[in-house]
Amino acid sequence: MSKLFTPYDLSGLQLANRVVMAPMTRTRTPENIPNDLTALYYAQRASAGLIITEGLPVSEEGRGYLYTPSLYTDEQMQGWRKVTDAVHEKGGKIFAQLWHVGRLSHYSTQPGNGAPVSSGEEPATSTMVYAWVEPGKEGPVLPSKPRALSTAEVGRVIQDFVASARRAMEAGFDGVEVMAANAFLFDQFLSSAMNTRTDKYGGSIANRQRFLLETLDALADAIGGKKVGVRVSPFGRIYDMEAFEGEEEAWASMAGAFNERTLAFVHLNYQTTISAAGTPAGFGAAFRKAYRGTLIGAGGFTKDLADAELAKGELDLIAFGTAYIANPDLVERMKNGWPLAEPDRSTFYGVIGAKGYTDYPTFESSGSRAAVN
Repeated sequence: MSKLFTPYDLSGLQLANRVVMAPMTRTRTPENIPNDLTALYYAQRASAGLIITEGLPVSEEGRGYLYTPSLYTDEQMQGWRKVTDAVHEKGGKIFAQLWHVGRLSHYSTQPGNGAPVSSGEEPATSTMVYAWVEPGKEGPVLPSKPRALSTAEVGRVIQDFVASARRAMEAGFDGVEVMAANAFLFDQFLSSAMNTRTDKYGGSIANRQRFLLETLDALADAIGGKKVGVRVSPFGRIYDMEAFEGEEEAWASMAGAFNERTLAFVHLNYQTTISAAGTPAGFGAAFRKAYRGTLIGAGGFTKDLADAELAKGELDLIAFGTAYIANPDLVERMKNGWPLAEPDRSTFYGVIGAKGYTDYPTFESSGSRAAVN
């Protein structure tokens, strides 16, 4: 049997297989509260060894896109309880991804129409967010110019993550993942090209890592380190992220810092594939040597690529993203060699209702199995 389909012990949480459903923003909740369709969507995909939810803003300030289900009010927490109950009833395991977008936001989604916050004041100029183009009309817009968080405000954001994690546990999640990848707030602090601060959260590699590590430590104190994972995107270049001096040294240091902590996992998002151009040769092996806990790999994986990476021993679990949109039974399809359905990209974001969300059939229910046989 492929190693991909073997059980895995995730810090005492027993996973049925090594397939992870990667976090994917779907912008499907008009009031930012998970609903019955949200519960159905995740329950349909519960045969994954582990589901990681779409990013859940930990505060109104942390939001960058309209219609994203969040986790900072009791009503939102109650909505997520429906989701976790539905997933657990199907035998699945589910972590909440906690999210703050930082500068990748627009004033129209911010409290009091204020400026988004970041490590500094440099705006993103080559990407778009989904916000209010004008009152009553939503659409893609350039992010607004951010303001730098004060030193004291960094501590307040850490507490926003703690409060959201506590709600996640009360909502029945098996753990949380901190979104520190893909050019969002923590990434903005980690990069010396963006972080030009002169306080204790800027300057040296250790100072730029402080915000993320203090957040992980605070979460571990609040809910236990074995229930806390973190997602990072080494050498990421999306959403205006640029190369920065000492980048390889910074990621080597980060691997060591993670290894000093008790974590559920580290989730490496390579954005394309693990062997993609831009990731230095030998990076995966070096990270694995420095960090001995559970490693999840994400980024363009197929079953064959997943098998190859698991055989190398550098990754423990493999995350699949887009394939899960049109294939709620992805595990079964890969395990049996059944063909994968193609998703309708026009329904990835911003469509309210079941279309392109919960209306994709399983291979067996579609009648395709009879045709194959």
